[in-house]
Amino acid sequence: MTTRTTDARPSRRRVLAAGAVGTAAALGAVGTAQAPARAADLPLLGTYDVVVIGSGAAGMTAALTAAGQGLSCVVLEKAATFGGSAARSGAGIWIPNNSVILAAGVPDTPAKAATYLAAVVGPDVPAERQRAFLAHGPAMLSSVMAHSPLRFRWMEGYSDYYPELPGGLPNGRSIEPDQLDGNLLGAELARLNPPYMDVPAGMVVFSADYKWLALAAVNAKGAAVAAQCLARGTAAALRGEKPLTMGQSLAAGLRLGLRSAGVPVWLCTPLTDLYVEGGAVGGAVVTRDGGPGLVRARRGVIVGSGGFEHNAAMRAQYQRQPIGTDWTVGAKENTGDGIRAGQRLGAALGLMDDAWWGPAIPLPGQPYFCLAERTLPGGLLINSAGARFVNEAAPYSDVVHTMYDVHDTSPAIPSWLIVDQHYRNRYLFKDVLPALPFPADWYNSGAAHKAWTLDGLAASIGVPGAALRSTVDRFNAQALKGKDTDFHRGDSAYDHYYTDPYVLPNSCLAPLWLPPYHAFRIVPGDLGTKGGLVTDARARVLREDGSVIRGLYAAGNASSAVMGHSYAGAGSTIGPAMTFGYIAAKDLAGAL
Repeated sequence: MTTRTTDARPSRRRVLAAGAVGTAAALGAVGTAQAPARAADLPLLGTYDVVVIGSGAAGMTAALTAAGQGLSCVVLEKAATFGGSAARSGAGIWIPNNSVILAAGVPDTPAKAATYLAAVVGPDVPAERQRAFLAHGPAMLSSVMAHSPLRFRWMEGYSDYYPELPGGLPNGRSIEPDQLDGNLLGAELARLNPPYMDVPAGMVVFSADYKWLALAAVNAKGAAVAAQCLARGTAAALRGEKPLTMGQSLAAGLRLGLRSAGVPVWLCTPLTDLYVEGGAVGGAVVTRDGGPGLVRARRGVIVGSGGFEHNAAMRAQYQRQPIGTDWTVGAKENTGDGIRAGQRLGAALGLMDDAWWGPAIPLPGQPYFCLAERTLPGGLLINSAGARFVNEAAPYSDVVHTMYDVHDTSPAIPSWLIVDQHYRNRYLFKDVLPALPFPADWYNSGAAHKAWTLDGLAASIGVPGAALRSTVDRFNAQALKGKDTDFHRGDSAYDHYYTDPYVLPNSCLAPLWLPPYHAFRIVPGDLGTKGGLVTDARARVLREDGSVIRGLYAAGNASSAVMGHSYAGAGSTIGPAMTFGYIAAKDLAGAL
């Protein structure tokens, strides 16, 4: 397949569409070295109406929906834990016109949502898929709440990422799971994939709280939110609960729904290949208890196995350089198994060059996905020449797209986040309280640097000292005026979400003046890849010629994202993943 280049909107993103095609040697054969015999001759591990691959948000929503339609179902999970990347996440969910935001008074309408999504996504994704997501998302959420203990909260104030576009909402459409008691899972709680970042001990924290926790030392509302988080934790402890929020709540709630519906989740059961019978996908070949086996599907297979962020060969093949597997925060089991299995059957691939990007600091142990830290006033991003090159407060995916776009002519990988001690005295940085020193291993690894002068800092990170001084001087002059004429930081309502409202005239901008100065290495991190099997509006997997591979469906990061090369708002990963899992199951039940 040839590579196609198109334009996407907003125009600041570089749009690349890439794919590759593989064909199976014979339609009914299993083309992998792991299978010692024909799939039909393998031990039969079970027969279900629907087989779901992966226990993330897409897979568990699909299974919950299938069970609600009266279909028998099994979830096959590669990891020893359930929840996938969703369990590790903040679990923002972007679904326009859902019952939660409408009840909260959000002024959303189907027309606004359709106009906005079309403006964000552009021509990269067929209009039919966009319409399917918008049409079925609210019903999916209502179904999840009807068939599980999950409840949701509006993330008030978390703006759509391009609120100035037609249909955009500056106060946001995103929701997140409400608090859930982990005791409800019983022994299964030990098999919940742990979060990417632990909640501070004794506190119950929602995603929407982190904006304020970063400001707790300097902002009255921030201090009040911190006290509220502590009060929630204290109340939960007195009730004997194990409080879960964010991705932990989402994954646990979906798992509880599956348990109530009698849907088994088989852990440590990786997909080896897809089984084809009679010209249609009729099951999955897996490894279970150390040996191969076949799980048959009477109606079809839904692939929700995640992306390929931890597959170095696939990232090298499809994505821009430099890239690797060390900068992602996606679940470590996401190595593209479902994508490659579909590819062997001739499935088309799309968006393989892209990911749910975000600037990350490569700290020892695991990268840190940098949200508030790069947006708070008193910091700026520079390239290897010591110059700014991007609006630091732009949507995180855009920042990394820009890093790659400029890298060939003005190297920006790694970039450097520069802040001063005034910034450090005011704001939480990751989980390090204001004014406290950073761990020694941050410095030993080269992720963090500190110097008493800008020239000393420049020498430490290998950029020209005169250029860094000139950049900071210009930035400071603009910050004092409250207007970034170079990169327009603060022009969008979104830019002000992770900022300090006490800083005037522009809450995004403050000068750097107090030594010592700090620098943090910034690389292209991601929440997972966003390219995969091309699907239609019914979540059916398509071949290169547009024909349907019968019996094969995909959702989540195993599929080519409905967001195209863009990102409509917080939760543009999980919202569509759950929705297309729901659509796939409804289609298999003949209920669409």
